[in-house]
Amino acid sequence: MNTFPGHRPIHGDSLVLWIDDALVSIKGAITCQGILEDGRGYTALTLPDADPEQRRALERCRTYGFELYHEGRLIYSSPQSLTLSGTSRTSDGSLVVKGSP
Repeated sequence: MNTFPGHRPIHGDSLVLWIDDALVSIKGAITCQGILEDGRGYTALTLPDADPEQRRALERCRTYGFELYHEGRLIYSSPQSLTLSGTSRTSDGSLVVKGSP
């Protein structure tokens, strides 16, 4: 599977996320998309507004990785260790996590 998700959004309905040494499962509308800024590639992961503790853990982590699923089928697997570059919020409260290998 390609490590860069590409510029077209990939939509899934569940996600397995490893944050440092913990595993988290998230369900809902999830989007993954590759973005380029200043010649560097990033993965932007948009997560539904979920458990506040999960959000805090993600915002504090240094590295993370994930597997994105749609209807039980794996559609994208990130590199094992993405370095967190930043987090932001969309207008509807969704968390956007940006990272790079």
